[in-house]
Formats: sequence, C-alpha cells, structure tokens
Amino acid sequence: MTETTLHKNLVAGVLEVLEQCFGKKIYADKVIERILKSNKNWGSRDRAFIAENAYEMVRYWRLLWWFSDSEPSLKMRDLWRFFGVYWIWKGNKLPNWDVYENFGTVHFPRLSNVELGIRESFPGWLCRQAEVELGEHWPAIAEELNVPAHLILRTNTLKTDRETLMNRLVLEGLEPEVFPYNEVGIILRKRANTFRLDSFKEGCYEVQDGGSQLISPFLQVGPGMRVIDACAGAGGKSLHLAAEMSNKGTLLSMDTEAWKLNELKKRARRNGAHNIETRAIESSKTIKRLESSADRVLLDVPCSGTGVIKRNPDTKWKLDPAYFQRVQTIQFDIITRYSQMTKIGGKLVYATCSIFPSENENQVERFLQTHPEFSLEDQQRINPSNEGTDGFFMARMIRNS
Repeated sequence: MTETTLHKNLVAGVLEVLEQCFGKKIYADKVIERILKSNKNWGSRDRAFIAENAYEMVRYWRLLWWFSDSEPSLKMRDLWRFFGVYWIWKGNKLPNWDVYENFGTVHFPRLSNVELGIRESFPGWLCRQAEVELGEHWPAIAEELNVPAHLILRTNTLKTDRETLMNRLVLEGLEPEVFPYNEVGIILRKRANTFRLDSFKEGCYEVQDGGSQLISPFLQVGPGMRVIDACAGAGGKSLHLAAEMSNKGTLLSMDTEAWKLNELKKRARRNGAHNIETRAIESSKTIKRLESSADRVLLDVPCSGTGVIKRNPDTKWKLDPAYFQRVQTIQFDIITRYSQMTKIGGKLVYATCSIFPSENENQVERFLQTHPEFSLEDQQRINPSNEGTDGFFMARMIRNS
C-alpha cells in the first residue's frame, strides 16, 4: 500500500485495537468488530486495512518492539511510533505527518541468528514450554502459527453437497477451492463476508476450520444413534454431527454456559438440524443422570487454544502459565466424569485445539491408566499447516466394560 493510501483515521483504528487488546485484554476480533460497526461509512478496503494490519501487529508484537529497541508501551505517542516501525518493516514509506517528524532511522537486523521467541514473536514462557514438549518440531510449528489462516467452510449436507455449493459460491462472487481432506470442506483464500450471502442465510454451510472438520467424523456416528456432545459451546461440531447422523437419532448438545446453547439453537434452525436437543450442565447431577446412556460421546474440552493461534494471534499474549496448568486440571476432571456417559460398547472422543502433549497424549494416557474399562482405538495429531488446518488433537476410546 502506498503512502497516499495511508489514512490517519484508519491507522488510529489499528492503534485502538492494540490498545484495547493489550490494555484491557479484549480479544482483537471483538474490538475490530466493534470499531467496524461504529464506522459504517468505511468501505471494504478500509475494513480490510484495519483487520489485516491490526492482526499482523498483534502477531508480531514482541518482534516489532524489539525492532523499536524499547519496552512495549500503550501510550498513544509510542503506539504511533510502533506503527511507523511496522509500516517501514513491511516495505512502505512513512507519510509526512507531524507524528513522524523526528522519526529517525530504524534498523532491521537479519533474524536468522535471533532467538526463536523474538524471531517468531512468542512470550518467553510459552516458547520454553513448547521447546520442552515439542522439541525439534517447535520451530516449524511456531513459524506456521504466524501464517494467517484461510477462511474454511463446511458444506451442510443436510441442505446441499460440496459441488453444488461451490458452483453457487462462484455465482455469489467467491473463488472457492476444494479442501482436500474430506468431502465437505471448501477453502476461500480471499477474505469475504460470507455471513451476508444468501447461501449462508439458507444454511448451506458453516464457517469451520479444516482441522475442526475432521473431529466429528472421527467419532464414527451413524443414523439412529444416541450421541452426546458434552462441551458443545455454540455448536459447530454438533451441527456437523447432526449432518453425519442424517438428522436421525438423538444428539444431545451440552455446555455449562446456557447462552452458548441458545446460539446453537439458532444455528440448528438455519441448518435444518432437527435431531439436536440442548441441555445446560447445571451440576454434577446433570452428568450423573446420563450415565451409560450414549453410543458416542464427544469431549471437545477447554484448552490453551495454542493450536488456533493462526486464527486468534492474541491468544499467545493472553495465555499465562497459571491458566495453562489450571486448564489441564479441568480437562482431566471432564474426561474422568463425563466419560461415564458412554455405554458399554460405545465410543468416546477426547479432543482439543492445543499443540501441547501435556493437554493431549499425556491426558489420554493418564485417563486410560486410571480407567481400565476404556481402551484406545486411535489418536491423531493435526499440526497447524498452510493446507487449511489449525492445530488439533483427537483420541478415540472404546468402553469395554
């Protein structure tokens, strides 16, 4: 982007995202959504400028301050300089604005010999944890986590099929590509507001990461089964499961936060998913009443979210060691108690969007050691990649007794 297309009000919008994200710990996507709603006169290029540059600056927060040779600051004069460093780093010239009158020269040293935590811009503690848990695989994963995620759609097979939907998306002005790892995924390499399209309003698809799309089929559901999605949230995987079940059987979607289930009900109506029943988890009795009742149980447990940093770059700055330890306790509590809803001969899937073995393989191993009635059937790790996937883990267990 050239100097003449750089506008002060748009840069100020980017800096507001940084100030809210790092100062008030609000997630960047929420801040961007609010800013864009309050500036409805901005065109699509203006909106793209705010989103793309804000996310990129969040992504490389530590590296950019290192280039600036200063400690991170949220004072507005420092943020304006910070943007200047970023803008030059991206190969642009600074405009002739008063805030850049005495800017000086910025040096960008070669990064090949700079420590990974600075080069790929991760907090020191998180980098050290990853080095311990992932070893030689960490540098490649760290680099991949900084590549912005593609927009991925999942065809709703209750309404249409992938080929028909792709043809329709072309007519709606998009450039869809086949997601190669299943029969329903579609990649959009160019960003688009898909929620405004008639095809979305009619329930023909959902926005869902490619890796996430692999989890529901991994549960091996079928029409007529009784299935429980016990950490359903707003229900992306529940909707996928309903389609996998051809709307036949019972799908019980549960969560501790009832408002998320209300959102799922709206999405289910749009998707034409009629076999979904929602139930808030109000106490341990809610789980106890469902003991040994389900053919299939999906536990997409709370986690560090490190697998989806491509999509949510500020996760790496909001995560802290205390929560990282606490969430592992929550995970083990959930798999220990909720697994009992699986009937004998039924199957249980434990899943996360984390890159760390301590939240994944180690938790499954610990569970199996303390619950001999279950045995491991299969487990898969999906590392973040440029093929359209975030980082996910899933393990399928069968209850034998």
